[in-house]
Amino acid sequence: MIHLADYIDHTLLKATATETQIKALCQEAITHRFKAVCVNGCWVKLASTVLAKSTVEVATVVGFPLGAMSTEAKVAEAQNAIIDGADEVDMVVNIGWLKSGEYNAVQEEIAQIKKAIGNHVLKVILETCYLTDAEKVKACELAVAAGADFVKTSTGFGSGGATFEDVKLMKSVVGDNALLKASGGIRDRDTALKYVDLGASRIGTSSGPVLVQN
Repeated sequence: MIHLADYIDHTLLKATATETQIKALCQEAITHRFKAVCVNGCWVKLASTVLAKSTVEVATVVGFPLGAMSTEAKVAEAQNAIIDGADEVDMVVNIGWLKSGEYNAVQEEIAQIKKAIGNHVLKVILETCYLTDAEKVKACELAVAAGADFVKTSTGFGSGGATFEDVKLMKSVVGDNALLKASGGIRDRDTALKYVDLGASRIGTSSGPVLVQN
């Protein structure tokens, strides 16, 4: 039987998120024993403090949500997140470079961020709603070649979120060479379980407590 809490990155990335809400997010993650919380960089120190005596990990986002920042800015952001206590980094791929065929630049950026965070987990957000199937395949190949630990569907801030079809496609590309995170629009238990069944190792959602209700 799947213990869904083990898969959940309990997420709050809204610009309006307050300190009180971040603390509540962390407490919910502790209560339900979620795998991680995912917060914006300014909240990493707070989340790592609240979660210090728990098994819940701290994930944060880099180059979020557009992916269009300079590589230097993304690397610095990732390094700072680790200093502040992040265990995992979810970076947004440079979508414009990818769509321009600048594949070496895309791969090198991912590799630089992975090098900057060392043994910490790196997830690469493809933002699949903006990509063709061929671009999704290429992005997965580049992420694996760059040493990423995960490929991830979406930021939740684009024009669409995770789909079953995208998860199937991404899993077919990465195989056992990287894990997969489904994120964006996952709000009920049955949908989350379907993504796990399709090969997702992590579920990004702001609806964690709803997903784990029987």
